[in-house]
Amino acid sequence: MHETIDVKTLEEDISIHIFTASAALVGVCLTVIGLIRVVVATINVDTIADNLLAVDALLFLASCLLAYWALRTRSRRRMYRVERLADAIFIAGLLLMTGVCGIIAYALL
Repeated sequence: MHETIDVKTLEEDISIHIFTASAALVGVCLTVIGLIRVVVATINVDTIADNLLAVDALLFLASCLLAYWALRTRSRRRMYRVERLADAIFIAGLLLMTGVCGIIAYALL
């Protein structure tokens, strides 16, 4: 019984981390979009980084909402599936964000 409670707590802990990190990264994406728009207007550089960051913000938002759903669900089986999906979308968002950082660095050279 004690082992089952520990696993449930660990799974909720993972969902909480995905939820908070995703919410923070939505804000980071929106902030960087604003900064890119200022830089583009200043030095006349054209880049698709702001469009990719908008997609990235949507990925992080989806991950955040799925993690919240995993926290709120009563079914353990559904919680695992939703949490796995939130985790996969979160990782995809991180990979896209890394690619966008490369694009931004290349555009500013």
